[in-house]
Amino acid sequence: MALSACGLRGPARRAYAWLAATQRPDGSWPVQTADGSVPDLAAESNHAVYPAVGVWHEFLVTGDGGFLARMWPLVRAGIDFALGLQAPGGEIIWRRRGDGTADTYALLTGSSSMYQGLRCAIALADHLGQDQPDWELAAAQLGHAVACHEYAFADKSRFAMDWYYPVLGGPLRGAAACERLARHWDLFVEPRLGVRCVSDEPWVTGAETCELAIALDAIGDQGRALDLLEQIQHLRDPDGEYWTGWQYANQAHFPNEKSSWTAAAVVLAADALSGATGGAGIFANVTSPDALSLPADGAACGCGSADPVTGPLKHS
Repeated sequence: MALSACGLRGPARRAYAWLAATQRPDGSWPVQTADGSVPDLAAESNHAVYPAVGVWHEFLVTGDGGFLARMWPLVRAGIDFALGLQAPGGEIIWRRRGDGTADTYALLTGSSSMYQGLRCAIALADHLGQDQPDWELAAAQLGHAVACHEYAFADKSRFAMDWYYPVLGGPLRGAAACERLARHWDLFVEPRLGVRCVSDEPWVTGAETCELAIALDAIGDQGRALDLLEQIQHLRDPDGEYWTGWQYANQAHFPNEKSSWTAAAVVLAADALSGATGGAGIFANVTSPDALSLPADGAACGCGSADPVTGPLKHS
């Protein structure tokens, strides 16, 4: 996605070609590959869903409908794999083990991410005339689980991602999103340095900081989003690359690496805030569910998305 935002169409297309070449018959990708071998046969549900976001983003950036059509089988197979792991409460189990059995719990970050993936897959299907009403229902159930039933997910609350991903992925918008971000702002945001990866370590990371900036932009808080993007520039090396993180108690970069995903997060945050490409709104324009419309137990849920952003993902 970052390559596309930078106009590097050839390298981006090679990445999608690699996804197509390595997707397994069940629609998944192995959780790990190394030098052409697969040391771990397990497959994560969010890995199977998220290519839908990338494919839709590539279309928004380039307008290439032929690419969209070519990637449709890949997207459809990935979504079907993940929905085979959706629990009755709407959450999606995080992985299928190497022996084919489903794991026992869902992750809030992963399910929030998959909500965005499902919304992008639905937009893609609509554009191609391939209506998927089951995906619509699955997305609504998933969004409701994230917005109203956090107890359904494994407790990973020490991680910043579990804090802001329900906003970043789209299940929460409006007052509910603002309240969630305000709740733990002081726990995770280190003034002038960025976002702590985990609440109990003196360690800020570029990717988490930029993702929070994107989440803030999605709910209209461009001021704080830009402030975070500016703060994280202390991780930029003179060569232009970005260090993964900064351990501020030891005053040292940690780990000792400049990671591609950190650079990508910076690019996508900059694009979201500047509106430079057609894909800049892919986070902000995700449809939020009306959490009151899908009560889990016959009673209205009182924690739903107040003042939700409605309407389909933009097609241009």
